[in-house]
Amino acid sequence: MRVPLVIAFVPNTTLYREPDRPSDFPIIRNGPPGTFVVFPNHFRVSLPTDQIVEADEATGAVRAGFGGMSFVGENNGRLIFRRVRDLLPEDQLSPDRSWTMTLDPAWVTTVDVDGRIVWPVNL
Repeated sequence: MRVPLVIAFVPNTTLYREPDRPSDFPIIRNGPPGTFVVFPNHFRVSLPTDQIVEADEATGAVRAGFGGMSFVGENNGRLIFRRVRDLLPEDQLSPDRSWTMTLDPAWVTTVDVDGRIVWPVNL
């Protein structure tokens, strides 16, 4: 299965996934634990966990595939991605989930849409 959107991050990045913390408290629709890209200086960038269909760091850099996001383009020096559909049932999602993800182009090496590199445009 081809992943619709794959973002390749710069070298020496790693993935950090928060552990799931079951609670006895009646917390409703808190959403899944967070997923972050961690840069060599320990700076962390949050990713929309509920949209990730595959992610790895096997090549020494994070590659994350998203199933319900689309690449809008670059605007005001940021890469813009929008949620186009949810992958999980509504009761498993946070009501405060983000509908837009913005990334600094310095954090990303390529953006692949349907198996084709669409950013940077000069590749």
